[in-house]
Amino acid sequence: MDPVTIETDRLVLRAFTSADVDAVYEACQDEEIQFYTPVPVPYRRADAEKRIGEDLPTGWSTDKSYTLGAFRKDSGALVGSYCLFVVMPGVWELGYWAVKEQRGHGYSVEAARALCHWGWATLDVHRIEWWAMVGNVGSRAVAEKLGFTVEGILRNRGIANDGKPHDWWIGGLLKP
Repeated sequence: MDPVTIETDRLVLRAFTSADVDAVYEACQDEEIQFYTPVPVPYRRADAEKRIGEDLPTGWSTDKSYTLGAFRKDSGALVGSYCLFVVMPGVWELGYWAVKEQRGHGYSVEAARALCHWGWATLDVHRIEWWAMVGNVGSRAVAEKLGFTVEGILRNRGIANDGKPHDWWIGGLLKP
């Protein structure tokens, strides 16, 4: 599938381009993004270049993951990265991170809601999952505002960038 553009009242969600490398690099210097998401640590400019130039386009072309950057309409500032990726037939996972300075304004809920609505309308999906490391209260708040039901805790589900196993929350959102 070719990348799409989705607009909300305050945001434009679109594929990242090479012009966004610096903004992604700067955002991913945030310690919370580095701890709670699977980005390389340290996060180098070359990581942003590879992600934008290779990894994300491959996701779209193979129909395995669809990642869009969310940008404010009023300033063009990067708000964050929002993606849906296939877990198994009919089940997709919602993933996101938000630029530190853009948190707390409802942008992540707005962007993620728009992406989920696009997924329901476009993809063969009956369930969207959300996973977050226990302690990532911002991610959990967004998921709950979107209507996800937190279904449990997976003990020692994954190794974080600190090299230690951590518990993870899992939530589900069923097709309306």
